[in-house]
Amino acid sequence: MNFAKKFLSGVIDVVSNIDPAQFIPSEPPPPRRPAVYAEQHESDEEKQFRRVFQQLAGEDMEVSPCELMNIMNRIISKHGDLKTDGFSIESCRSMVAVMDSDSTGKLGFHEFKHLWNNVKKWQGVYKSYDADGSGVIGADELPSAFTAAGFPLNDYLFNMIIRRYSDESGNMDFDNYIGCLVRLDAMCRAFKTLDKDNSGTIKVNVQEWLQLTMYS
Repeated sequence: MNFAKKFLSGVIDVVSNIDPAQFIPSEPPPPRRPAVYAEQHESDEEKQFRRVFQQLAGEDMEVSPCELMNIMNRIISKHGDLKTDGFSIESCRSMVAVMDSDSTGKLGFHEFKHLWNNVKKWQGVYKSYDADGSGVIGADELPSAFTAAGFPLNDYLFNMIIRRYSDESGNMDFDNYIGCLVRLDAMCRAFKTLDKDNSGTIKVNVQEWLQLTMYS
């Protein structure tokens, strides 16, 4: 919890002291809608993605942390240029928790699509900033990589992230990079939601504090 408090303090400092045009957390996934609505209103691209999602999620049309772990690891196994130890069940539980907007404990279609689009976007950033082709992003490359992903971090928060997500040399592999950005994006979206008057400061009750600290 001490780490969570420090991490939250750093995030608040980032959100309240940078140009808002530079920091744009992703929009939350849309609310769950019945299948009949989807059939009438989805684009051809969304319908195609839904068919893929049905194959991945199974009959219940939801992705559990274990299923997410299998999906992510199956995908990255096809990318030899991404160095990773693989997505752990703990990491996937955390990603599901911060993306699960309707509190089912699993990811529905729109929640998974939202996560998937972010992962694809951040994968492109990761590969573009792996300048030496090592499969990891070095400590000197990380600040620019986070800024390009939409998170211009101050030195305090960046150093905390290095200690939490990088190896002893300061290098960050792919699964840690994605896991960190998912949490950071979710926490900043929560802060933006609670900062109702756009003042850069918030007053929180216990429930709201837990909402923020759970992302660390």
